[in-house]
Amino acid sequence: MLAPEIQKYIDDHSNIEDAVLHEVDRNTHLHTLMPQMLSGSMQGKMLTLMTSLIDAKNVLEIGTFTGFGTICLARGVNSTEGKVVTIDVNPEFTFLVKKHLKLAGIEDRVETMIGDALKIIPERKEIWDLVYIDANKQEYVEYFNVVIDRVRPGGLILTDNVLWSGKVVNEPNEVDAKVINTYNRMLYDDPRIEVIILPVRDGLSVARKK
Repeated sequence: MLAPEIQKYIDDHSNIEDAVLHEVDRNTHLHTLMPQMLSGSMQGKMLTLMTSLIDAKNVLEIGTFTGFGTICLARGVNSTEGKVVTIDVNPEFTFLVKKHLKLAGIEDRVETMIGDALKIIPERKEIWDLVYIDANKQEYVEYFNVVIDRVRPGGLILTDNVLWSGKVVNEPNEVDAKVINTYNRMLYDDPRIEVIILPVRDGLSVARKK
């Protein structure tokens, strides 16, 4: 949403160059029909930074895709005890996820699961330090509701695509924009959290549990 020259300046003055993530990006463009679903390099760096800053040990990712965000989260977890549990409903890209996790050398810090996150999450026993939501937009409200009571005080819930290419303002009746607007308002009104929306890529919501 930034002018291209401003985005280039930001990229040129941020430590976001990464050979592994570049390869993940390349493979995703070669093997998938919707490579734009990737988290970008800047957002990936933020995921690593936020995970590291809160010394996260138990991290949940809802929506694996080809593992770009998974790698970024795993790089930020506590190096001796940390683990990322990542869930995706689609088994189609499992081969790419395994390849990318091995390429990044973080297989021992990631547990991959295939299935319905809304059914899997209640069966888990972890108290989450950080949750990253980047899956079916129509289920954002349900994802939040199923994780909020299992996030520790001071923990984070990060949500991608909360600006939906500006449609939350410009096309508020578009099917996904309508749900995302409901979601954003719900978080704003929830007394259990404090929330801010960052205009990073397609909008990143950062909610901290009080």
